[in-house]
Amino acid sequence: MFLIRCLLLTALLATPALADEAVWEALAGGGHVVLMRHALAPGTGDPANFQLDDCTTQRNLNDTGRQQARDTGAAFHAREIPVATVYTSQWCRCRETAELLDFAPVQDLPALNSFFQNRERRGPQTEALRRFLADLELDGGNVLMVTHFVNIGALTGESVSSGELVVVRPGDNGEVTVVGDIAAF
Repeated sequence: MFLIRCLLLTALLATPALADEAVWEALAGGGHVVLMRHALAPGTGDPANFQLDDCTTQRNLNDTGRQQARDTGAAFHAREIPVATVYTSQWCRCRETAELLDFAPVQDLPALNSFFQNRERRGPQTEALRRFLADLELDGGNVLMVTHFVNIGALTGESVSSGELVVVRPGDNGEVTVVGDIAAF
């Protein structure tokens, strides 16, 4: 009985790693969108004096978050995962995460901006992101999008930690199929 329990526990612990490997293999073939929640930025939401064009008024990455972003980029580079384009929310913690990944030039995409403190924007903003995804060209590479917890949840129904990645395949109508996720580094 003890041996059976040990084997079951081993199988349960190994499952996420196997799932991660299947997701990495899918990414190696290109044609996916990777939704990444920004790396670790301690706290929740933004301060009352938040201004989009002033990083000093925002919740930002700490040193652990910066390293987390670098490690994520290094994992993609080590596995030779093709990343054609990187889009980001205009929030400083997302932009910094995107830049530290060390891929293609980073492009702002307002549809990725947080609506955490303005929930009535959820529907229209998620619809704008769906329209963008419906028109997205995935010519062999992958597109990486750095965004926020609320955006990923609204689009996919997935709950993500800081630095976690959700890999999706967009359809012609902007709906997405979740391929899998990769834990934060």
